[in-house]
Amino acid sequence: MRQLLLDLGAEKPQTLDSFVIGRNAELVQRLRRFAQGGAVSDDRFIYLWGEAAAGKTHLLRSLAVAPDARYIPAGASTEDYVFDNSINLYLMDDCHDLPAEAQIAAFALFNQVKENGALLVSAGNRPPLGLELREDLRTRLGWGLVYQVHGLTDEEKIAALTQAAQARGIALPPGVLPYLITHFRRDMRSLSAMLDALDQYSLETQRPITLPLLRSLLQLEGEPKT
Repeated sequence: MRQLLLDLGAEKPQTLDSFVIGRNAELVQRLRRFAQGGAVSDDRFIYLWGEAAAGKTHLLRSLAVAPDARYIPAGASTEDYVFDNSINLYLMDDCHDLPAEAQIAAFALFNQVKENGALLVSAGNRPPLGLELREDLRTRLGWGLVYQVHGLTDEEKIAALTQAAQARGIALPPGVLPYLITHFRRDMRSLSAMLDALDQYSLETQRPITLPLLRSLLQLEGEPKT
């Protein structure tokens, strides 16, 4: 049972449409332009920053589905930072965790992206000037537009999960969602996956969704609150 629950929702693709916008409407609009291969005015660079689980990786992976895009996580090989004329959109994640060699490679990539008219979206946990990186790379990360990715409030998470449940015909009694977001991982991807798991668990046990059923599922899942 536990493995089934862990797998539920794990393979769902991350898209701009599945991102719960909240207070990030302007940012998402600009990223949609980037996804279509177009810069916003003369800005060919966007930097995203925000707390963990705010949705930065979701946004980058949403853009990475394009055939001319390349997603570069912090642990990537320096070869992934080599400019390729077939790539129009580069997506650098977790810039605050870049090791020394990757910082050099990222700096070179910024220059080549600018020289060749490509696009680059990067993300980190702080604004560019607050990152503990080499100075020239911090400067490059500050090129273009800088956006804070605002995480959802508890009320916004409950509203989004309620809407998703209603769309699927899932009846949720009062108290279930407030309990879930305070006793489980708080990012929307995990919460949405748990909603799927709760629906599946209800069908398997032939019990309606209630607060006791959710508690039982969380005990089976064995996931600590974070």
